[in-house]
Amino acid sequence: MSHAEIVVLIIVVILILLVLGNIIFQLIAERRHPPSGRFVECDGVRLHYIDRGETDAPCVVLFHGNGTMLQDLQISGLVDLLARGHRVLCFDRPGFGHSQRPRSRIWTATAQAALFANALQQLGVRNPAVLGHSWGTLVAIALALRSDYPIRGIVLASGYYFPNMRLDFWLMSGPAIPLFGDLIRYTVAPIISYLILPSLLRKLFSPRPVPAEFTNRFPVCLTLRPKQLRAAAEESAFLVPVAAQFEAQYPSIGCPVRLFHGAQDRLIEPAQSRRLQEVLDRSQLRLVENAGHMVTYADAERIAQAMAALR
Repeated sequence: MSHAEIVVLIIVVILILLVLGNIIFQLIAERRHPPSGRFVECDGVRLHYIDRGETDAPCVVLFHGNGTMLQDLQISGLVDLLARGHRVLCFDRPGFGHSQRPRSRIWTATAQAALFANALQQLGVRNPAVLGHSWGTLVAIALALRSDYPIRGIVLASGYYFPNMRLDFWLMSGPAIPLFGDLIRYTVAPIISYLILPSLLRKLFSPRPVPAEFTNRFPVCLTLRPKQLRAAAEESAFLVPVAAQFEAQYPSIGCPVRLFHGAQDRLIEPAQSRRLQEVLDRSQLRLVENAGHMVTYADAERIAQAMAALR
């Protein structure tokens, strides 16, 4: 064999070992962190969710952000706070945690809202209040824009609402590219993600430290699975186009809107929420000092109070 052929063979062997290693890692991660809630199958998608509180109490629905899962909202304390007087449904959005994300669909915020509207009707939920954090705010907005599923209000935390130049989000969308992205996700992407995760978490929680409870309880290994990396990359790619799609529709939101944003958010600038508050007549904005992107941890009690007050 020539030197070039040997090099190619070595590269192929390394890639095969990485693929097998990541498949095994994914299986181990899911065995270590099995589903903690229930499943509902809707429109051919199996959704994982938790159902807390009293079934006959007013219902609130919670949507997490990109790259994470329902445990994030549990650890923040929001689920427990809201369960004191509400029925709380907290979902793993498609592709995250233990929910499916079929590749046959383009999972925009509008597509996810259509899925959740049907799932909530299937679960007998009517007129809920809806909270979205980060990318989940777009799903909450998409639900509020629907005419066939009324909700009593939305709480939006750390959202991105108006398009601007965000090269960082486009760079994070690489693993979503067909074929090339599949190769990346099953070889080097989990390793790279693992290496950058500590600095990313510090950025998300800054200026506060990463809470010890988050470090101890959040199942990081589930976020590094190739299939969840695909979902996260797709949502990074969709973020700016979805915000551009919704920009002209915001005045059509008829329900009350409560906005929360960390004043020191280093991922999404607080000006996004300020601008949305100016557009929406029935909205209120709370900028939280000494808080970053994870404002759900910094101001959980106020957020829960805002949800409880929606009528």
